[in-house]
Amino acid sequence: MGYFPEWRPAVGATVLPNEKLPLTAAVPMSLQHLLAMSGSTILAPLIMGFDPNVAVFFSGIGTLIFFAVTGGRVPSYLGSSFAFIAVIMAATGFAGGGPNPNIAVALGGIIAAGFVYALIGLVVMAIGSGWVERLMPPAVTGAIGMSIGLNLAPVAVKQLAGSHAHLTIALATVLCMALVSVYGRQATRRVAVLIALAFGYALVLIFGNGLGIVPGIDFASVAAAPWFGMPHFTGPKFDWTAITLIAPVAVVLVAENLGHIKALGAITGQSMDRYVGRGFLGDGLATMLAGMGGGTGVTTYAENIGVMAMTRVYSTLIFPMAAVIAIMLGLSPKFGAILQTIPAPVLAGLAVSVFGLIASAMARIWVDNKVDFSDPRNLFTVGVALILGAGDFTVSIGNFALGGIGTSTLAALVLYQLLGFGRRA
Repeated sequence: MGYFPEWRPAVGATVLPNEKLPLTAAVPMSLQHLLAMSGSTILAPLIMGFDPNVAVFFSGIGTLIFFAVTGGRVPSYLGSSFAFIAVIMAATGFAGGGPNPNIAVALGGIIAAGFVYALIGLVVMAIGSGWVERLMPPAVTGAIGMSIGLNLAPVAVKQLAGSHAHLTIALATVLCMALVSVYGRQATRRVAVLIALAFGYALVLIFGNGLGIVPGIDFASVAAAPWFGMPHFTGPKFDWTAITLIAPVAVVLVAENLGHIKALGAITGQSMDRYVGRGFLGDGLATMLAGMGGGTGVTTYAENIGVMAMTRVYSTLIFPMAAVIAIMLGLSPKFGAILQTIPAPVLAGLAVSVFGLIASAMARIWVDNKVDFSDPRNLFTVGVALILGAGDFTVSIGNFALGGIGTSTLAALVLYQLLGFGRRA
């Protein structure tokens, strides 16, 4: 068996990872995957004050790296990770709105997180992933993920502050996303973020540009931007305080990617556990490269698993095609200028929705894995982690500082293991 599979033409309704579609069917499918991930991949950098053009560009580059490292055997697209939002905003002192002036400091932390992530991947490749699952069972991963969502709550609430019109548009955007998520068709739900964004954007055009009730959208920068050009890359700055805040996110990325690869194995009927280490390594290298040029940390996306489950097309060749299209969009300053016109109240509404979903989706991990909360070990681990994360408990020793996400992560990992000593299996 070669490093890359020999893709054979698909013959049935289900297209397996080592099968390929005709180009006429593969291109629309790659566009569908690009659309599914684009809402979140665009929203995350805007919330953190990053250049969304650069983030989209590196999402494409990162996906190609992941494809190469995994030997084209794991169908995945890498997009901006929301796990970085809380720690980056804390490390840079960014409160939202406009460009983040301290991006370079955040990039150093992103590179550190990617390095830790890649090292974990190498260890898994050497000795297997069993130790990861023992160290981070569902009770722990759910607690860490929910802590991230709760840690972001003050950020979302602060972005809601403004005039009554600002608040109304923000809440209307929240309601739109909720209605699409609940009542939309399955294909529509995959792009609920994009639909809510377009709805809020239209409201600002009507009540801002049309009626003058709220500040309108200025399209001067869009008109002035060229169609093609290089993204505005930014170099990293390595600051120990920022690194200690951001690097622990690697633990969250490990949990996300492990769950992603296991879910792919379940829906394709082909176990992909032997590629877990390669998946971690590919994701870690992609995150490091993104941090070197001004992009956000990246991760595999549940939205893309949803598209695969819906279409039953798992061909890994779809994803490098989507990646190339993303790179082309990243090379269009006009596309980036359009993204920068997304109004503040719309971003505020999307932040409330997405941050809330980060927290509440973690509860699904506990439900799906039947975590027993009558067991004090689980109860105390989760309870302590949530309080430290939501309260942003920070430990400072000299120039060393570990923020709320870091202390929450450390507490969940250590407490769960400590409370397991001497217990019967």
